[in-house]
This record gives sequence, C-alpha cells and structure tokens, in this order.
Amino acid sequence: MLTSADFDRLAKLEAVLKPCKYITELLGGEKYVSCSVVLPALCHLLRTMEVSDVDPAYIVRFKGAFTKDLNRRRETSNLLWLKVATALDPRFKELRCLPKAERGEVWQKLNMMLKHGEPAPQTFGEEVEPEPPKKKMALLVMGSESESDDEALFTDTCLERYKAEPCISIDTCPLQWWSAHSGSHGKLAHIAKRYLATPASTVPCERLFSLAGHIVQKKRSALSSENVNKLVSLSNWLKQQTL
Repeated sequence: MLTSADFDRLAKLEAVLKPCKYITELLGGEKYVSCSVVLPALCHLLRTMEVSDVDPAYIVRFKGAFTKDLNRRRETSNLLWLKVATALDPRFKELRCLPKAERGEVWQKLNMMLKHGEPAPQTFGEEVEPEPPKKKMALLVMGSESESDDEALFTDTCLERYKAEPCISIDTCPLQWWSAHSGSHGKLAHIAKRYLATPASTVPCERLFSLAGHIVQKKRSALSSENVNKLVSLSNWLKQQTL
C-alpha cells in the first residue's frame, strides 16, 4: 500500500508534470497552427524544469533526467524548419525562445530564401524535368549587377518591414494574419504559409488511422475504400456538429 509520504511525492510530481500535459495537447491539435509552437513550448518546459532550492532530491533527479532527455530530442528534431516556422509566426517572431546568437542565423536563412526562392513541394513519385542548360546560361547572361542589387535591397526591405510589424495576440491565427497581409508581404507570405501549414506531430494522422481501425473490423472487412472514406468523413462531420 502507498504511504502518505508516497502520496505527497506523487502530488509534487503531478504538479511538475502538469505543463507537459498541456503542451502535449497543444502540439497534438489539428485545427490551428502548431509547428511554430514547438520551440516556445520546449523553452517553457525547460524553464519549468529548472531546479530550485526548495526541490527535494527525487524532484531534482527527475528534473535532471527530464531535461537531459528533452534536450536530446530537441537536437534530433528538424531545428532549422522549426526556427523558420517560429520566425514566420507573427506571435513569436521576436524569437525569445532562442538564444540571441541563433536569432540572426534564422533571419539570414529567411533572407537567402527570399533571394534564391523557396522550392515548391513536389508530389510523391513525381519526376521533375531537368531544365535545359541553354536556358540556364541565358539567365546568367541576362542578369546584371544593378538588378542583383535591387533584388537584394528589396529582400532586405521585405524582411525589415515584416520585423517592424507589431506582434499579434496569442489567440490570433497566424494564417489569417498572413492572408490579410499577403499584399504587402507577397513572397514572404508564400513561404510562411508553407512552413506554418506543417503539423507539429503525427497525432492528427494517427487519429484518422485509429478511426479507420474502428470502422474496418472483422465483420466489416468487405467495405470498399470509397465507403471507408465516406464513413470517416461522416464521423468527422458529426463530431464537429456536437462540439
């Protein structure tokens, strides 16, 4: 049987783990932008796991193990993609979740994207036709130094104009903000929509797999793929109406 001391320890561990629950639910959402929230969420978790003088020994050990594991997972993630997504979110564009030394590198990366263009996503299995060498050489001949200088100036101005925009509230959808400001930040808005549309985790996809698993059972194994898609869509619509 658990003793009163064990219950006290569990209560303290529950308080420490409560932010983990909120962030897990936040990163698993599918109806809002979640990719740009990953780095601010990790920064918040690392701050909550900082050891204080009043922490007992078992809490200190737990926070140390948790922080070590979280840092390892952070380093193995696609950090560059997450940093760019965070910078393109008007809520977190000040990049307070990153060290000051890393903030400049993110803006330099965005500057390079604007100068050289962000490659469009390709369809899986689609073959890209190579560009003729003559056309590439013609582009090199047609370019001039004045045009390059004007393009660089436009790129710097575009980024500075976006950075000068005031941060929006945490409740505002960044995709709606970019849609309203796409006229003044055209090229940057195209990049932002691509990065911000990426989900932070595979949880939304796993929900669909789980739902399809409940629909396709042993007694319903003869269902066609078309009917499975219809039932999944119907279940999703009914869920939205009940909310």
